[in-house]
Amino acid sequence: MDWTGWIERFGEPGVLAVCGLLTGLAFGFFAQRSRFCLRAAVIEFWHGKFGEKLAVWLLAFSTAVVAVQLFVVSGLLDVSTARQLSSRGSLSGALIGGLIFGVGMVMTRGCASRLLVLSANGNLRALLSGLIFAVTAQASLSGVLAPWRETIAGWWTVDGGPARSLLALLGVGPMDGLAFAAVWLVTAGFFAYYSGWGFWKWAGGIGTGLAVALAWLATYQVLAHSFEPVQVQGMTFSGPSAEWLMRVLSNPGEPWNFDLGLMPGVFLGSLIGALVGRDWKLEGFGGGYTMPRYIIGAILMGFGSMLAGGCAVGAGMTGGAIFAVTAWVTLVGMWIGGGVADRVFDGAHKPAPAPAPSSMPAPLAASAPTAAP
Repeated sequence: MDWTGWIERFGEPGVLAVCGLLTGLAFGFFAQRSRFCLRAAVIEFWHGKFGEKLAVWLLAFSTAVVAVQLFVVSGLLDVSTARQLSSRGSLSGALIGGLIFGVGMVMTRGCASRLLVLSANGNLRALLSGLIFAVTAQASLSGVLAPWRETIAGWWTVDGGPARSLLALLGVGPMDGLAFAAVWLVTAGFFAYYSGWGFWKWAGGIGTGLAVALAWLATYQVLAHSFEPVQVQGMTFSGPSAEWLMRVLSNPGEPWNFDLGLMPGVFLGSLIGALVGRDWKLEGFGGGYTMPRYIIGAILMGFGSMLAGGCAVGAGMTGGAIFAVTAWVTLVGMWIGGGVADRVFDGAHKPAPAPAPSSMPAPLAASAPTAAP
């Protein structure tokens, strides 16, 4: 691909926006067709059911890690200047933010990317939750919640560079990371095989992971062929949600970038997937109980994602694929927080066991006196 020619013709912002749009299209389509969802995988894991939802997430995650490490080993990608590795990070923010995000995604029944995918499928609950998520993310970035985020993030920080790379801390390299991811890929394939998957589950899981990896590759290639400073970055949804919110509410004079192309791409890709699978259906709230739950959950997700440095895809898959320490800590927090929230909010709503049959003999039971009305 003639990256230099495209950059000279459309400029770095235009090329980055198109890259975001295309990778978003792929992610939205494949995530919709495979029902990719971290929240569903977390619940299935904590319920001890290693079924298709967990397998889909494992397949997408391991595919992303394998692809990114292959790009690094082959010299097509250099992530050393990525924000998740080069800048100062926060372990306290990663852990606490991950825990808060995990609770929020269970309350809203979907992480940030899942809410966007469901919104394109006609789910009004997801649309409202996504809007509240974006408002809270912006408030956490530079608004009323920013002091809280900065305070918690400052409790335990880590310098950028090797201190933020899990591979460097373990004294290993990209080949070792590739081997580690390959083991998880085989594990995911094992679960998928015994779940009796059809074509779209396989294609969707692999395609979702590849879209995450291609986001890294595309932005790096623009950086490598550009004369202007371009930040190598991956796919995330917390920052872009806040950026789109401000773009709508303020003067839209800022140039386009990868994040601004990503969001409409995911929405459109999911819409296409829903139409292909005949899944589009207008849905609202089922009752008074659900609305407060969704609103509170979206607020928790918005604050947690900004505290952790990204959402389930941004801090989890995107950062995990380059073995950023904070990303893996965030993932652990999300899995723990999601498991606790599922037990607290949904464990008490399981149907009660049927009453035991009466030990009274049948004739006696029939003749037993009844209470007066």
